[in-house]
Amino acid sequence: MPLRRMGRPGLIGMAARTAVVAGTATAVSGSVQRHQQAKAQDQYEQQQYEAQQQQAQMNAAAQQAVAQQQAAAPAAPAAPAVDVVAELQKLAALQQQGILSPEEFAAAKAKLLA
Repeated sequence: MPLRRMGRPGLIGMAARTAVVAGTATAVSGSVQRHQQAKAQDQYEQQQYEAQQQQAQMNAAAQQAVAQQQAAAPAAPAAPAVDVVAELQKLAALQQQGILSPEEFAAAKAKLLA
């Protein structure tokens, strides 16, 4: 029966223990690194999702604003502006020719200036 040594482990035992410790440390380190990468990827995806949602809200608000502006815009173009001075001169000429009475001239002038 071989005698068992008491005390410190031998060279092979020490190498085996070191290999186990190093392997465990490598496995734990790799696991931690994978966990950190997965967490960072999840955060990145969450930020991208929030950015897409914000962009969609901005686009919807812009479309709504355009629709409101189009609804508020007049459908028909505005009538061309009347040259008040020219119209008053025409009315005065018609009055001088006797076609308009002074009362008709005053009424047409009031309507034009209103």
